[in-house]
Amino acid sequence: MNNKLIQKAINMCDKAYAPFSNYHVGAALELHSGKIIGGCNVESSSYGLTCCAERVALFCAIAEGHNNFKSMAIATKNDGMPCGACRQVIWELCGNIPIYICNMKGLVKTVYMNDLLPDAFDKKKLK
Repeated sequence: MNNKLIQKAINMCDKAYAPFSNYHVGAALELHSGKIIGGCNVESSSYGLTCCAERVALFCAIAEGHNNFKSMAIATKNDGMPCGACRQVIWELCGNIPIYICNMKGLVKTVYMNDLLPDAFDKKKLK
């Protein structure tokens, strides 16, 4: 477990744009190099266009040219779990990484992606 990763996820909650739900989510992605990339949820009045913190962090990392991910921390006020869409994207881009589920005080539990998305659909199924 990386305390800097967890703290980054908690800090990212303050950057969330959540005027509709007021549910602030922060995420932080750890690369094998040790670099940490953060993300926060960004809501839209057209709710389906909202982007979750987990995907924002992943898409920022990909946009910066990274693709070797070690772990992710997700922070909410009530230690919420990633939604189904985020689980799919995390699986496809990261594989079976540990996910640190946090509240504003710190780590609550650690889960692995294969537990969050058993029998996942991915590029191997497209062949």
